[in-house]
Amino acid sequence: QVQLVESGGGLAQPGGSLRLSCAASGTISSVGAMAWYRRAPEKERELVATITAAGSTNYADSVKGRFTISRDNRKNTVYLQMNSLKPEDTAVYYCNANIRPFNWNIETFWGKGTLVTVSS
Repeated sequence: QVQLVESGGGLAQPGGSLRLSCAASGTISSVGAMAWYRRAPEKERELVATITAAGSTNYADSVKGRFTISRDNRKNTVYLQMNSLKPEDTAVYYCNANIRPFNWNIETFWGKGTLVTVSS
């Protein structure tokens, strides 16, 4: 009943920008920490950025100073603003969130991913 849907992926040039969005939908009681992960070709999944319900953020060293994670609790949405993109940022980006559905126990949900390709 609850799902996460990512959007905003696509093709960007090196040095360009993209903004990813992930909206949680369904009968939701509360949304806790949210995060962005990514998996590059032939690499393991890595954590890109996290944001707590209170707004505290953490970033992977590889994206510090370039990416910004934020959230809009009114919309149950998390964003990832990606600036100064590099070819090595090419990956499928996945949204993750801890969500308590209405009248149910808290669960970890994953989006299905959105592809970001950085190439000239």
